[in-house]
Amino acid sequence: MILMGLDYGSKTVGVAFSDALYLTAQPAETITRDSESKLRRTLARIEALAKERGAGRIVLGRPLNMDGTAGERVEKCVQFKAMLERRTGLPVDWQDERLTTVAADEILSESGVRREDRKKMIDQVAACLILKEYMDAHPEYGTL
Repeated sequence: MILMGLDYGSKTVGVAFSDALYLTAQPAETITRDSESKLRRTLARIEALAKERGAGRIVLGRPLNMDGTAGERVEKCVQFKAMLERRTGLPVDWQDERLTTVAADEILSESGVRREDRKKMIDQVAACLILKEYMDAHPEYGTL
C-alpha cells in the first residue's frame, strides 16, 4: 500500500509518498494557499495526488507542544483531518510531528541547500520525516 504523508501548515502543505515496498518516503510537492481558511483547492490537490499515486492511507502530522499537550494548531489539524477523510474517503492517521521542521531544515542545510531555497522544500522534507516515522512505527503496512 502506498502511504501519503502531509505536513499541514497555515499556508502550505508538504506532501510525501512512500514507495511501493514501504522502504522510503519521497518528497512530492508543496501545496500553497493565500490564507489558512482557503482549503478547497488544497483538498482537491491532495485528493488528486492521492488518486494519481494510488495512496491507500494518509498520515497527517500532529503538531503537539513540546510537553505533549495539544495547542491551538492541533484543533486546526483536527478540522483538516475531518475534511481530508470526507474529501478523499481514505483513512487519516496521526503522527507526532514535533521538531520535524527543525530536522528538515538541518537536513537541507547539511545537503548544501541555500537558505533561500530551503523554503521551497522544507515542508516536503518535513512530510517525508513524518511519513518515515509513521512507517517505522507501523511495519505491518509494509506487508499489505
